[in-house]
Amino acid sequence: MRRQTTTPRREPSLRVPIVVTLVGELDYPSAARANRELDPVTAGDRPHMVLDLTRVDFLDCGGIGVLCRARRRTRAHGGRLSLVITDPRFLRILDAVGLTGSFDILSAAPDTARPADDGPCVTGCDGPVSAAAAPHS
Repeated sequence: MRRQTTTPRREPSLRVPIVVTLVGELDYPSAARANRELDPVTAGDRPHMVLDLTRVDFLDCGGIGVLCRARRRTRAHGGRLSLVITDPRFLRILDAVGLTGSFDILSAAPDTARPADDGPCVTGCDGPVSAAAAPHS
């Protein structure tokens, strides 16, 4: 008799977004570190990441590069990236460089965020970066 194995398959509609909160400055000096920490979150099959920038104090071209890299990586793996931005300065920066339409912009992170089961917990910028999974709505 042949032994049959079944691998559980997670349907895309059941995937939960990973909410990553950045803290501090997202700038040129912190970009390499932030990229190293975000890369595992953006890898894999169909990643959906919500990048919460509400605790970021400063954003420059290096930070924009981090956002573009995360967007490119999630799309390359069939996923998507959303940004939580409440600071009008950051919205103006994205608009000035023509990137406003390149991201899903949210006014708040999902209320239902919960810690990810052994999910990524990363540090970056000049402060902590935390990750949590939120039920997909």
